[in-house]
Amino acid sequence: MSIQTTNPATGEILKEFEPFDNAAIEQALDKADRAYEAYRLTSYDSRSEILQKAADILESEKDKFATIMTVEMGKTLASAKAEIAKCANLCRYYAEHAPSFLADETIETENTKSFISYQPIGIVLAIMPWNFPFWQVFRFAAPALMAGNVGLLKHASNVPQSALAIEGIFERAGLPDGCFQTLLIGSDKVENILKDNRVKAATLTGSEGAGRSVASIAGAQIKKTVLELGGSDPFIIMPSCDLDKAISDAVKARINNNGQTCIAAKRYIVHQEIYEKVKARLIKKFETLKVGNPMDGQTDVGPLSSAQIRDELDSQVQDSVAAGARILCGAHKIDGAGFYYQPGLLDNIPEGCPADIEELFGPVASLFKIKDIEEAVSIANKTRFGLGTAIYTNDNQEQDYAINNVEAGALFINKIVASDQRLPFGGIKSSGYGRELSKIGIHEFVNIKTVVIDE
Repeated sequence: MSIQTTNPATGEILKEFEPFDNAAIEQALDKADRAYEAYRLTSYDSRSEILQKAADILESEKDKFATIMTVEMGKTLASAKAEIAKCANLCRYYAEHAPSFLADETIETENTKSFISYQPIGIVLAIMPWNFPFWQVFRFAAPALMAGNVGLLKHASNVPQSALAIEGIFERAGLPDGCFQTLLIGSDKVENILKDNRVKAATLTGSEGAGRSVASIAGAQIKKTVLELGGSDPFIIMPSCDLDKAISDAVKARINNNGQTCIAAKRYIVHQEIYEKVKARLIKKFETLKVGNPMDGQTDVGPLSSAQIRDELDSQVQDSVAAGARILCGAHKIDGAGFYYQPGLLDNIPEGCPADIEELFGPVASLFKIKDIEEAVSIANKTRFGLGTAIYTNDNQEQDYAINNVEAGALFINKIVASDQRLPFGGIKSSGYGRELSKIGIHEFVNIKTVVIDE
């Protein structure tokens, strides 16, 4: 099966690539293994210089890289440009801070000297998704490369040009040959690569099913994994909040990246005192969203990434309606070329239907009415996922209750859930394990070696 770029705005196949055969995969593994032996001995200064140059390339060619993303998976051009800028900032962040994050850490004991040494582990396989084709890769690659590891990228099969562009950026930035390679392969080739002794660890951002598969294979080999999986993030709105801000943020948090974001606000949980007012204002805002060509600067929501993604979302909506949910606005396919879906809202959500317990990966949100903070948190936690949660309240007791009781890897109060290079990012429960970003993220793929010296 070929790997190809299909423009989701038109459905047109733009470019096809022949997948790597077993010989090409073996060549890449051998090259990475040999590259690691030299690269792990390089200085932090030389690695930092490479990342700074990568940031320069990203910034100077932002429009080109953003266009690649938009054409391959349909995000608006404005959001694609913002993604490139975020990747550049990430590179500069780790170029500056990684040396201190990885510096030997002295621990006082009765011995002459005791310290923790953070050392690279080798080849890390990154299995990355299509929804943030650059950001997801760079947030793995920047810390991994600064730590002295080398990377193999198995990107989503619908974004091959993004994958190759990233490989080219590192090559042009001066990264030694073999230290970062894109593997144009399907998911059927992943198991054997994971089992190869030369691969020491893996990181995956993707579906719950893919995460379970990778964790199982890697676990059998006793190899470290970091998994960032799905989410059904709640967005709680309480009476004490700034309602204008909450409603504006609620819409942004749902339609970001055309609604195809693990940390998107997928379930609006609203206090009964303000429920009808919030519902009416959300309907009005959803109905005025402009759906269309992602290259148009006036577009709010572009196409979904594929016909399959669009049809899966529509099936979830229809199954929820059949179970008793009510469509308040939108929530339907848009006829014509491309994979467009009208943003929509559902309420009267029956327990156990897809809108209640599944992740809707597109611009459709579910509304729930609650009587107090305890019920809000109970509904927020009533899911197998635990990635992020947003709560809008200016009540200190409600804030404290949420901090202590929400089951998620991140809680944002009066702010949209977002990843930030300075803060650890990841989930609990079926949203995965391990953390990316910050000092904690760079420590995921190093050997944390205890060293004790006595005389």
